[in-house]
Order: sequence, then C-alpha cells, then structure tokens
Amino acid sequence: MWTEIDAHISQVTGEKFQSQQKRSVSGGCINQGYAVSDSQRTYFVKLNQASQVAMFEAEGMGLEEMLITASIRVPQPLCWGTAGNSGYIVLEWVEMGGGNTKSWLEMGRKLAAMHKATSSQGFGWKINNTIGSTPQINTWTADWAEFYAKHRLGYQFQLARRRGGNFPKQEKLLAAIPELLTDHQVEPSLVHGDLWGGNAGCTVSGEPVIFDPATYFGDREVDIAMTELFGGFPAAFYQGYNEIFPLDAGYEQRKTLYNLYHILNHFNLFGGGYASQANRMIDQILR
Repeated sequence: MWTEIDAHISQVTGEKFQSQQKRSVSGGCINQGYAVSDSQRTYFVKLNQASQVAMFEAEGMGLEEMLITASIRVPQPLCWGTAGNSGYIVLEWVEMGGGNTKSWLEMGRKLAAMHKATSSQGFGWKINNTIGSTPQINTWTADWAEFYAKHRLGYQFQLARRRGGNFPKQEKLLAAIPELLTDHQVEPSLVHGDLWGGNAGCTVSGEPVIFDPATYFGDREVDIAMTELFGGFPAAFYQGYNEIFPLDAGYEQRKTLYNLYHILNHFNLFGGGYASQANRMIDQILR
C-alpha cells in the first residue's frame, strides 16, 4: 500500500518520494492519520476503507475550492486514490501550534473573506460529500429555505427515523422553515460546513488554518453557528469576523435552527442523548 502511495506522491510532485518514517497522528473521528516523511519532506496521509475514497475525493475538491478564494489557509491536497483495500488522501503537512488573540482575530477576518465567495448556481455544490461519515446532499437549489429543509434537516430526519429516533414535531418544524427564514436575505456563500474547534487552529507561526471541510454554498451563518456549538471560539474570532462581514439581524434566532443539523447528525452517528437534545432545540425554535 505505502509503495503505491509513495508513487502517487512522486507523480504529482514531480520529485521522487520514498517514505522512510510513518508516525501515527490523529486523522479525525473516522480515519487513520499518519505523518509520512522521507529525509526532506513530510505529508499528512489519511486512510480509510477503499469504499470510502469518494469521501476523500470530496474533501480534496472542497479544499481546492477554498484555496481558490485565496482567503484563509487550508491544507493543500496533493492526491487521493485507492491502494489495496485502503482509500487515502495525501495533504500538505501543517505544523500546528497554539495561536494567540491576533491569530484568532485573523481567523475571523479570513473566514469572512472566504464567505464573500459566492455561487451563481444557487445553494449546494457540484458533488455530494459527507458530514463526518454521513452523506451530505448538495443538489443545487435556488431557494435557501427549500435547500435547508430538504437537504439538511429533512435528510437527517430520514436517517434518524431509520435509527429509531422519535421527533414528534419534525414535520411542524420543516413546514415552518420558510417562515423562520422569511426576512433573511441569503447569498450562497462558500462555507466550511463542519467548523467546530477540532477543525480549526493555528500554525506554529500563529497563522490561522481550517481543515476537514464539508464544503458547499450556503448561508454563511451555518459556519458561525457551529463555532458556538461545542464551547465557542475565542472572542477575538467573532470580533475579526464582524469587522469584515457583520452578521445580519436575527442571527441569534437562526443559530439554533442551523445547529440542529449537527445535533441530528450526531444522533445518527452516535445515538445516545442527542435525540433529546434535538427535541429540546426543536421546541426552542418553534416557540
């Protein structure tokens, strides 16, 4: 397997690469990760089953889409494919550090710059991808409320029913989404799609970087909402973001609606108490 991956790296870089050291590192919740080095270069390699290579392809294409904006740093994807029973993606190795207030201020500013990249095709993306290991449907849709109701919450509710989830007010919620978003003018912004603290950080030099995207064009507020879901980003991040691209009125009300998507996804991935949390959020939204 590693011989094939080395050959692919050599092909795309134009320089012979033969891995001499492979160090196990975090690859996220669902993948194995390795820092793979020769005597001069290091790359980040993520592995999963060969059947999951489409997930890596979508990740690579998402990172490329974000790189085009020349805004916030993301790891550059080199290549992806299958080797034996494994699927893989090879990324630029980014040496992570701690960051400081200035770093998080820049994180907010640069994410705001990325969010100014928009699509003339509407809401969605050119391919489907994944949120964690859950399929994420990105069919182009002209109307944001329709897209969010059908391809985000509606799809997660479908998966949850198969898992035995009970959400008594789901139909009432889905029917209410157009009204909940009626006064909100949304441009289809390029979003990261899975922007919690585990997918953002700073390099050893303090440069902000985001990674492991679930890319699509949607309401930019979905990214900001998720940064608040699991503890929140430093205050400097929100200060920097609002300097460049102030949030619209009503964001605090929409935040729960947008974070419901991730809580439903967590129920579909992990089960447990996420169903009751989702039902509490639904009650809050419908008040």
